[in-house]
Amino acid sequence: MSDETLHELDVRRQLCPIPVIKTQNKVAELAQGEVLRVTCTDPGALNDIPAWCRINGHEVLATEEGDLEVVVTLRVGAPSVAL
Repeated sequence: MSDETLHELDVRRQLCPIPVIKTQNKVAELAQGEVLRVTCTDPGALNDIPAWCRINGHEVLATEEGDLEVVVTLRVGAPSVAL
């Protein structure tokens, strides 16, 4: 990830579904291939954000779980085309 721009999203102290919604909103502002690191305190985000990524064509690069925080790093996929 050395030559990529890393965007940060802090959704600490927010509970489901807010971390996923704010991740979705942030990803909508980014271009394909950009990287976003989402920091959460809701432990459910460790499953929810990767599931959202799979459904929407984004790549999970890493997940980290600490004592009080969860971090999900993802690469933005191609925008979906409305039919």
